[in-house]
Amino acid sequence: MNPDPVKLDAEQVLNLARKTFEIEAAAVLGLAQRLGGEFAQAVELMLACRGRVVVMGMGKSGHIGRKIAATLASTGTPAMFVHPAEASHGDLGMITGQDVVLAISNSGESEELTVILPVLSRQGVPMIAITGGAQSALARHARVTLDSSVALEACPLNLAPTASTTAQLAMGDALAVALLDVRGFREEDFARSHPGGALGRKLLTHVSDVMRSGDAVPQVQADTGFSDLMREMSAKGLGASAVVDGARRVLGIFTDGDLRRLVEKGVDLRSSKAGDVMHANPRTVRADSLAVEAAALMEQYRITSVLVVDEAGVLCGALNSNDLMRAKVI
Repeated sequence: MNPDPVKLDAEQVLNLARKTFEIEAAAVLGLAQRLGGEFAQAVELMLACRGRVVVMGMGKSGHIGRKIAATLASTGTPAMFVHPAEASHGDLGMITGQDVVLAISNSGESEELTVILPVLSRQGVPMIAITGGAQSALARHARVTLDSSVALEACPLNLAPTASTTAQLAMGDALAVALLDVRGFREEDFARSHPGGALGRKLLTHVSDVMRSGDAVPQVQADTGFSDLMREMSAKGLGASAVVDGARRVLGIFTDGDLRRLVEKGVDLRSSKAGDVMHANPRTVRADSLAVEAAALMEQYRITSVLVVDEAGVLCGALNSNDLMRAKVI
């Protein structure tokens, strides 16, 4: 038989959650109060590293270590995570004398970690420890020790790693932030390591990457009849057509919106030429502009299509808001 369901005490649950936040916040604030020259030494050691920062940790500290390695790598510091247990069975060969090891352990006595510390020391690999055990084996082998000790775990039993892992994560983030600042790491650098993210798309996608080109660009000359202009617009599906001269320099643009406005005014379009109905001197962008700049132009002037020209004003492409949405720029 299934046991009787436990009755939830909502107030007790909320109180425990609030207490958890208080304990973990106090743990992080405690780091700030104890922070000293060792932190600067750790940053200097990682900055001088000619290889990679190799992050290691067991159990929950290992999970934190993987996140720290990922944060370092995405903010300009080459890093990777190596599992201590796997290191004892061959992965230690991944670590060279040009690397720096960032070892994480609350007690500083994790067996899988301490067994490889003498080997790393003999190889001359500099080590940075994030640990709550100031007198631990890890601290003794480390060149720099960062104190991540906490007074109390958030776990009501004071057993499950909670506040201690939060402190480790905060210390790792602090290292990453300090390093990216010293390196002069910029938005563009972050985008290059996150090409699939929203920031990467905004800072790395150029108009040339998303524009329509060649025969896909609707274009007519100024003396083109209105019927042919409409056929060109319908065939290319941009919702607009460029009007160009014999050298393909842009003279104007005609859009679905222009057509609607002319119809509402009752204008007889049957005998009109493209040059008669076009909007002269339209907004244009260069192919090497960022796609997000084209999006900003469309938003500013409340237009849905824009023509792409070269430095001489010659038509080389076109795009609309749908093209930008497909590229996830907007």
